[in-house]
Amino acid sequence: MKAIGFVMVLGFTLLYFVNAAFKVDIWETELLIHSGIRFFAGFIAIGVWVFSQHRIRFLHLFYFILALVLVDDIWDYFRNVNSFKPEAMLHSSYMLLWGSVTGYVSARYIKNKINNPYGD
Repeated sequence: MKAIGFVMVLGFTLLYFVNAAFKVDIWETELLIHSGIRFFAGFIAIGVWVFSQHRIRFLHLFYFILALVLVDDIWDYFRNVNSFKPEAMLHSSYMLLWGSVTGYVSARYIKNKINNPYGD
């Protein structure tokens, strides 16, 4: 549990610096939606399915994440929201990376708890 807390605190700290460097308003509705989609896509797909369960090959998952991000960007294009800026791309990449690391650490913790419930 300490590892999950460490990853979350470190992630929020780095998110603060990423947002400060790119002058991004994190509380903007569009950015919250994009960040949430990328974080949970990284958490579930990359962190849990690939690194801990090995259920999906990484290349197939890469195409899945790429398609998810492309659909989200096409949806933004039709709504006249400009998310093709380099700052938005780097912020999205960071959220995907942070989500995958958090998902991996969480899945590893749960797997260890199930296999060894008493901490022996």
